[in-house]
Amino acid sequence: MNYSQHSTLSRRLKILCLCLSFSTLYSLIPAPATARMISQSSSGRKDKGRNKTGADSLATERRKEAESILITLASEARGFQDQKLRARSLARIADTLWEIDPEQSRSLFRKSWEAAETADANSGSYTLGEEPSNLRREVLTLAAKRDRSLAEEFLQKLKAEQNASDTKPVLETNASDLPAALQQRLNLAENLVRSGDTKRALEFAEPALGNITTSTLDFLTLMRDKDPIAADLRYTTMLRQTSNSPLADANTISLLASYIFTPRMYVTFNREGGADASWTRTTFPPANVSPQLRLTFFQVAHSVLLRPLSPPDQDQTSTGVPGKFMVVRRLMPLFEQYAPSQLADALRGQLEALNSLVSDSVRASEKEWAERGITPEKSLVDQEEPLLDQVERANTSDERDGLYFKLASMALSKDDQNARNYVSKIADAEFRQQGQRWIDWGLAVRAINKKKVDTALELARTVELSHLQRIWILTQSAKLLASVDREKSLSVLDQALTESRRLEGSEDRPRALLAVANALVFIEPPRVWDTVFEAVKAANSSERFTGEDGLLSLNINNKKQTLGRKFDYVPDFEIKGIFSEMASKDFDRALQLAHGFQQEAPRANATIVICRTLLNEKLTTALVESSSKN
Repeated sequence: MNYSQHSTLSRRLKILCLCLSFSTLYSLIPAPATARMISQSSSGRKDKGRNKTGADSLATERRKEAESILITLASEARGFQDQKLRARSLARIADTLWEIDPEQSRSLFRKSWEAAETADANSGSYTLGEEPSNLRREVLTLAAKRDRSLAEEFLQKLKAEQNASDTKPVLETNASDLPAALQQRLNLAENLVRSGDTKRALEFAEPALGNITTSTLDFLTLMRDKDPIAADLRYTTMLRQTSNSPLADANTISLLASYIFTPRMYVTFNREGGADASWTRTTFPPANVSPQLRLTFFQVAHSVLLRPLSPPDQDQTSTGVPGKFMVVRRLMPLFEQYAPSQLADALRGQLEALNSLVSDSVRASEKEWAERGITPEKSLVDQEEPLLDQVERANTSDERDGLYFKLASMALSKDDQNARNYVSKIADAEFRQQGQRWIDWGLAVRAINKKKVDTALELARTVELSHLQRIWILTQSAKLLASVDREKSLSVLDQALTESRRLEGSEDRPRALLAVANALVFIEPPRVWDTVFEAVKAANSSERFTGEDGLLSLNINNKKQTLGRKFDYVPDFEIKGIFSEMASKDFDRALQLAHGFQQEAPRANATIVICRTLLNEKLTTALVESSSKN
């Protein structure tokens, strides 16, 4: 099908959509549509004995149809008033069409970048817990997967805008920040790692890896999950550079230690001995590295930590003597457990020397961070005892409330139901209510993750949750029950459906219905189509629904305390998975449902997902061959 033919077909389809109501349009879709619609699209031929060559030919036609639909959508997307939607749509279409037409995709990427620049510049304010708009990062990630030179072009534009041409010296230690241009490059590399392209990720990350920061160490830790050999090799290079760098100090070694001993937990100390810590997990099992790599770390750490102290007025390190003392004290147990005895003895002597140079207050301070992740974690009872003592000595109600919430959060991290008891003791009514919701939701998520269905369902029935939170618990429970108790699974899912229909007029209603549809895939597939149809109708009553905003948020924020905002990403609330699943079963019927969205965002997002699914060559051929046998 050439472009003009498709344009004619597209215009006719639009006229049809205008003339028919959406419900009438849906009624035209036959339930077992796959075989019929594929045969209709090939001039009514119903030769069930089609050979493999014929199937391949028809599959090629279907892929050309998907390509033509995307080209038309790209033309429409250039006119979208929403710059975010324009940028995302063009970038995703470019990514999908790359194997077919790289030149056209490259042009679409550039158009997408222009829209992303406008969107980022006009992003306005954003609320606590959210990040400012960064559409260019999304476009850059997709472009980098396809064309390194194009990605470098975009990176150079960012660098010029950020006025970050003066980068930091090689191996400067900074626990938090990289120059903006390098951080953008590293963000891109992280996204590539997550998509599985570790080789290209390292290529983009290399200019940033001369700096020892939480960002660069976190990147290597992420890389290690995907490609441990490549990550360990680059870490070894970092160690060798550290050994020869006059800029390396005790904090450099503390950060480097995290890669092996406390992955994703980072602790550094300032010149007064105070700690700065960050972590992205609750437990820190050591990485399974080779004995040689571990030895190399200890050798480098020994050479840096035993460097002579500079006179106080000439000390340019980030730690000074107090911070260096704290780093050595933190790492001493690791040397004693893993390092050769001569290295451990030498560091112990250094610790004794530093001990004599620091004040009593430094020696008594920051004990928690000197031990966190290094020594065995205390039991919940041992952690609770000092906090309960503080509760007894608290001078104000606000102070006690904060301690009770800390106790509740600590119990929650241990999956201890006593968390609800602690939060119930908070005196401030507003804070208590918010804290209870926070704890209850955390307990429910943990119950689902540990497949404790009865506990999860009891929480859904008895505690105060939002409709969307309750629907998530019900749909996830139904999935877990599907293989062991189908009847109960269906009953739970019917509860979720009833709960979804209570969200009349809310953008949460289509999200909830999509979650139900995602569960039906595992339990009763024939009902998926009707449920998604209902979700499409619900989406048409909400201008804010985009089909990819599957977030659950929870606040702890009142007039006395601001304790944070919690976000949980829920892919079941989005169109991507379910429309891909439907397209793999019946492309035409899925496309008809996508055309039922009245808003540009969900319609474009669903159409791209469907066409991407059809352009999967193996899947398309399998679908055609399957339809030929029916």
